[in-house]
Amino acid sequence: MFQFITRKPFWMNVLAGLVLMVVILFLLSTLLKPLTRHGKNKTVPNVVGKSFDEAKKILSNSGFDVEVQDSLYTDTTAKGSVLRQVPEGDATVKISRTVYITINRHVPPLVEMPNIVGFSLRNAELQLKNMGLKIGDTSYVTDFARNSVKEQHYHNGGPIPPGTKIQQGSSIDLVLSNGIGETEFSVPNLIGMTYGAAKNLLESNGLSFLVTIIDPEVIDTAGAYIYWQSPPRMGEDGRRIKIRSGQTMDVRLSTARPTIDTSAHSTPEQ
Repeated sequence: MFQFITRKPFWMNVLAGLVLMVVILFLLSTLLKPLTRHGKNKTVPNVVGKSFDEAKKILSNSGFDVEVQDSLYTDTTAKGSVLRQVPEGDATVKISRTVYITINRHVPPLVEMPNIVGFSLRNAELQLKNMGLKIGDTSYVTDFARNSVKEQHYHNGGPIPPGTKIQQGSSIDLVLSNGIGETEFSVPNLIGMTYGAAKNLLESNGLSFLVTIIDPEVIDTAGAYIYWQSPPRMGEDGRRIKIRSGQTMDVRLSTARPTIDTSAHSTPEQ
């Protein structure tokens, strides 16, 4: 056998080797095409939002295998429908690919009701959203801590204690404070007081400043004097004006201390 090869000229052996290599590569390419489905690509149908049975039928008819990868819950999509798919819809892939889908659960999972009493309305909404819950109806009671949660209830039901198991997606009714206290007292006289002292007085009675107008020469706001306030201590009829916790006052500040009305007390009176 080797004598047959050695008897041939060298260039013929090289040529025979090249021909053999081309034949082998051609055979490999021909045999691998059916195995790898070379050139047989398809666009993945978009089945998000469709029912599982419908999605499986569409994908199977297009030559794809289907496998449920996960199940989640949302109340904004029909139960049992497809929430997402991998590969995504309209992607071009080989026909032999498996499409993994996530479906919406038929039965909502149970979560523990958090304790949101004392939370602000915004923080309560964020906490409920993180647990997969929603705010239902809101009602108000008199309390100077405005929009603070006072009670938490089942939707159209009674109080719901923290830790109670409740279906995800449920609505929670909230009882909020309206920002107005029950106790009514006379408007304090702030004229002649420094802004810092007046602020402490108001806060101790559940009041606050809404608008503060500062004269141009004022540098130290806390040490500036109040020379005008609204509402005033007295009305035009000479009667003392009443205010409640949670309400606000407006003032103007100056570096000059105004004449103090000694007949008016700065401490609120019931």
